[in-house]
Amino acid sequence: MALLAFAQLIVSVDYNIVYVALPEIGDGLGFSGQTLQWVVSAYAVAFGGVLLFGGRAADLFGRRRMFVLGLLLYALSSLVGGLATTPGLLVAARAVQGLGGAFLFPATLSLVNTTFAEGRQRNHALSIWAAAGASGMILGSLLGGALTHAFGWEAVFFVNVPLAGGAVALAFVLIAPDGERGTARSFDLPGAVTATLGATLLVFTLVQGPELGWTSPLVLISGLAGLLLIALFLVIESRSQDPLMPLRLLRNRNMSTGVVTTFLFMATFGTLLYFLTVYFQNVQGYSAMATGIAFLAPMTAGFVGSMLGGRLATRFGTRRTMVVAYVVGAISTAAVGAVMSTDGTYGEILPGFIVLSVCQGVIFSTMFAAAATGVVAEEQGIASGVVSTGQQFGSALGLAVLVAVANSGTSGLTGEALRSATADGLRTAVLVASAGILALILVALNFRIPKITAAQDTPEGKLHGVGQSL
Repeated sequence: MALLAFAQLIVSVDYNIVYVALPEIGDGLGFSGQTLQWVVSAYAVAFGGVLLFGGRAADLFGRRRMFVLGLLLYALSSLVGGLATTPGLLVAARAVQGLGGAFLFPATLSLVNTTFAEGRQRNHALSIWAAAGASGMILGSLLGGALTHAFGWEAVFFVNVPLAGGAVALAFVLIAPDGERGTARSFDLPGAVTATLGATLLVFTLVQGPELGWTSPLVLISGLAGLLLIALFLVIESRSQDPLMPLRLLRNRNMSTGVVTTFLFMATFGTLLYFLTVYFQNVQGYSAMATGIAFLAPMTAGFVGSMLGGRLATRFGTRRTMVVAYVVGAISTAAVGAVMSTDGTYGEILPGFIVLSVCQGVIFSTMFAAAATGVVAEEQGIASGVVSTGQQFGSALGLAVLVAVANSGTSGLTGEALRSATADGLRTAVLVASAGILALILVALNFRIPKITAAQDTPEGKLHGVGQSL
């Protein structure tokens, strides 16, 4: 469990650590204002586009193998990124990091779900896993500023090499071997190609739409091609004897509801970090290091919420826990938005920021537990990939929509007028996000969570639960 949590920490650190170093990366390698975003976008496009493939690969080729492959891709691409001397090489390294994440994330999540029995054990394990992710966000913010200041931007890449390399060595000691691949199962190559290309093009469309314009020919063509490929993928899956993504998975009420939940969670809660970062730096004038410190207390609260999530879900039920967290989270998010202004203070924002961070932590651990309920062990990898894909699409689409809301009144402004309009736009975007969180309540009510008894947390109970799922 410590190793699986550590892997999640690596993913979270890598997600957050690059943001603080972006200005120095741009200056050091000669990125233009338009191309610098690809340091972030290359990772997001590769990660979101390959998640389905990565999840199914964990089921077919072995979870430990894909876990190790993901970590190796992280380590090697981070080394190349730190040594990069041209923008193209760094962007390519970031894309390979995204591939590593697409293999590592579903392999890690499916290892948690198959190692621990459904119910109390799994709830607690997912809390630890989610808390490690929250810790990674804290470390990413602080390490990004400290390493960049002390050693230059290259250090934010080099730090991944010993972390991922050490985790690879431990994987062979702590995780049981996968064994031989079953000969009865085939690999759905047409499904893998169409799903990966289609998802990659759609994520590219969502990421680049706000930058290039939604009517840009490149955005329109990539979006249309992505939709056509996903439609073709669904046709292939409906006719395949051993599909990449069995469509019957979506008939599992918890599974399909989980996809919608992760999508909306990232489209609302998941965008708040971006808007608060812009508020602290562009409106309040914080430095990168000061912004990282400002996030320290709220992200610590997110860690606490993640640890509480499993306990609350076990005691009160997953669905009830999520509904209460959504209500409190929506109220606290609205409270944060209400005080975002040019003369607002950190002390005014902090209480609501801490409460919504606790709610984020609770929801992050419980929504994955709810989505995995009733999925057999042999399909936990693809199930994790599907739910994680919903998470990535929600992040990309939610950010695209809310950034448009936030920037709608800033065109052509400069100086104090721009600062005031930026504050107004950010406040509106956060309030819209709080309204979106309320929609999650209706989604959560669709979860059908079976009652897990104490007996089911024993090895015999685990076998019985698998039998029920089958």
